[in-house]
This record gives sequence, structure tokens and C-alpha cells, in this order.
Amino acid sequence: MKNKKDKNLLEMMCGGEKLSFFQEIELIVTLSIPTILAQISSILMQYIDASMVGRLGEENSAAVGLVSSTTWLFGGLCMAAGTGFTVQIAKLTGAKQHRKARNIVKLALICVLLFSLLLLLTGAALSSQLPEMLGGDKSIRKKASVYFLIFTLSLPILALNYVSAGMLQCSGNMKIPGILEIVMCFLDVIFNYILIFPSSSVELFSFKFIIYGAGLGIFGAALGTALAELITTVLLLYFLLVKSDLLKIRKEEKFVFYRKDLITAFKIALPVGIEQIITCGAYIAFTAIVSPLGTTAIAANSFSITAESLCYMPGYGIGAAATTIIGQCIGSKRYDLTKQLGWLTALFGIAVMTLSGFAMYIFSPQMIAILTADANIRTLGVQILRIEAFAEPMYGASIVSSGIFRGAGDTAVPSILTFVSMWLVRIPLAFVLSKNYGLQGVWLAMCIELCVRGALFLVFLSTRFAKRAQSGKYVIN
Repeated sequence: MKNKKDKNLLEMMCGGEKLSFFQEIELIVTLSIPTILAQISSILMQYIDASMVGRLGEENSAAVGLVSSTTWLFGGLCMAAGTGFTVQIAKLTGAKQHRKARNIVKLALICVLLFSLLLLLTGAALSSQLPEMLGGDKSIRKKASVYFLIFTLSLPILALNYVSAGMLQCSGNMKIPGILEIVMCFLDVIFNYILIFPSSSVELFSFKFIIYGAGLGIFGAALGTALAELITTVLLLYFLLVKSDLLKIRKEEKFVFYRKDLITAFKIALPVGIEQIITCGAYIAFTAIVSPLGTTAIAANSFSITAESLCYMPGYGIGAAATTIIGQCIGSKRYDLTKQLGWLTALFGIAVMTLSGFAMYIFSPQMIAILTADANIRTLGVQILRIEAFAEPMYGASIVSSGIFRGAGDTAVPSILTFVSMWLVRIPLAFVLSKNYGLQGVWLAMCIELCVRGALFLVFLSTRFAKRAQSGKYVIN
């Protein structure tokens, strides 16, 4: 499952061997690349989805954009539920307690599935009233409601996808989840094209072909993504439970419920869940601030968020690698490396995000043009993307630092810092600046907040994390 070089470097680290500076850099880069590619492919999938929806007109784009912040909230809660178990997998793998790690896998799948079913029921009950609660125009409420309902029904699939990929990654296997993420992108494009658009004829080399389509519009986009996730999740579970050398099911090992493992998972996952609620709650408030600015502003905001995601997703890939590295460092009691690898990973994330921010500033017209043909949306989208480009380096600092803290199981810090920056900086600033500067003012507030957030994370990385890592206070629960 693992690249030989990745495996050797991880084993050297966990086995107590000394790593040279260049080997540490190589470990970070080789573990980050598969997840960076996976995250980029995931955003490309959303990019293509948004582009397809954009061809359906402004109202359809606005309907999807209206509920997008709420879909992030529910998806984020699914991710948070799995984090409590994936961090334990990283530490137990580093400590070579593989049998206990396999027991955690079984517990994780049961708990995450049950939690996602609760979210499904909650989302289904909320779907009919949500667009009105968010201040959406009456013309888009029904479409937004049905779109959100379809998304909600796919939550168990999404939750199992997140936790399966996370456990494989935290065991050191970054390649398989990365490959399957890319596969999911291709499937999503195919399914969405078939389900969104009606049947049409295509001419190629003087030959005419009929491409059959369901013509379901934005509802086809939600269904297509759910189908792609379903196939990928089945494959992830296969590689986790059947093919993984470390985590696959052994017939002779019966599942044993340990209350302590569940409590540990809850303690890790709760702050992550709170962070998701804080973040997505702020996104919902952010959407509520944008909504009165008009349909064009809503669509430009939605498309620009999708476009920006292409630039910051490499940070999330590096953050996932950081969680694996720090978790296994602590599990193997390599406290001598924990602080150093944490800082190297954070600096690598800042460097990559600086480059992506520069690219976003230069290529923002092309990025928006792919998503929509509307000239007004394009103009507005380019303006706000170029404002946001200046925040990318510090955004990278916060994303990767969050991954470092999660690898240590210290998930309260990201939650607290996110609350401070989102609710005490972004939302008040966005509300004030929107009055005189419209959507540009809203995105200026976002840029300022992300810079503040990055600075806060770096301060805590150099103080709390550094001290606890060196003293060995981060231990296996």
C-alpha cells in the first residue's frame, strides 16, 4: 500500500533512528504530495460541478451558493466525528500497537455511521425551511431546499468516506486515499454531466453521437456527486478492511468495546466539531451578509469561493500529512523530532500557499471565466479573488498548524483560535464594510481575518505546542 521510500522514512522515525534535515524535508514532501494532489482534484471536481451549474443560469448558481455554507457545516461535522479515531490510529501506529489500532477501526466505523444517520435526520427536517432562514430570494428557495435534501441523504456515505480515508492516511498510507480521491473526481464529472444536462448530439470527426442525459439540473449535480462518493467509499473500505497490512480485519480478532477509547475519541472530536460549527456558522452569517447584496453578488461569492479553494487545498493536503507525522512521532515517543517536524511542516505549508496566492492573483480572470459566462459575475469575482490572494500565506499557516495540533490530539487550540478570528474579526468587519463597499468589502474583511488567524496559530505553535512537544506532555491517551 505504501511507497517504499515513505515506509522507510516513517519506520526510521518511529524506530528511533536519526533523520537528517534533508530526510525530514523529504518525509514531509513525500507524505504531502499525494494528499495535495487529492485535495486539488477534489476542488477541480467542485470547480467542474460549479461550471456545469453555472451553465444553467444565475438562479441555479445562486440556489447552490445559498446552501453551500450549510453543506460545509454538515460535511465538517462528519469529518470531525472521524477525527477522534484517526488521531488515535496515528499514535497507535507510531507506537506499533497495531492490534489496538484495528479495534479502533471497527469502533470508528460503527460510531461514525450512527452519528451520520443522526445528521441525516436533522438535515432532512431542516431542508424545507433553510433557504428562507438564510434570506434567499423566493425564486431560488425551492431549488435550494431540494438540493440540500439530496446532499443530506448522502451524509452516511460521506462520513464513511472521510473516516476510512483518514484512518488509512494516519497509518501512513497516503497514496491510496489520494488515488481514490482523483478517481472520485472523474466519476463525479461523468455522473454530473449525464444527470445535469438533457440528451444532446455531439459531432466528432464527421460522426454524430447522442449523449443521453437525465436533464435534472442542479439536482443532478447533487446526485452525481453522491454516486461518485458511494463508489469511492466502497473502494476505501475495501482497502482499509481487506488490503491494509496494518488495519485489515483479522478473523481471530473479535471486536471489544472499550469505554476509554470512545471517551478519548469524543475528547478529540468535540473541539473539532465545535470548530466546524464555529466556522460554518460564521460562513452562514457571512452568506446572510452577502445575500442582501443581490443575486449577482451571491453567485460571484459562491464561484469565487470555489475558485479560491483550488489555491488553498494544497494547505489542507499538507495539514493531513502533518497530522500523520506528528501523531506517529508522539506515538513512537520521538519528542526530539516532534517540535522540529511541526515547524518544518508549517513553513512548507506557508511556502506552498504563497505560491498559490500569487497564481490566484495572476490567473483569477481565467479561473472565474471557466465557472460562468456572466460578465458582471466575472468582473466582481476577479476583484474579490485578487483581494483574497494576499491572505493565502497566513491562511496556509493556520491550516497546517491546525493539522499539527490535531496530530498531537490538542484539538481545543484550533477551535478557540478559529472562534476568536471568525466571530470577533471577520463577521463584524464584513458587516461594517459591506455597507459601503459591497462584496469587495466583505472579502477584504475575510482577507484581514485570515491574516490575523494565521498569526495567532503561529504564536501558539511557537509557545504551547513547542513547550508541550519538547517536554513529552503529548502522549497516547
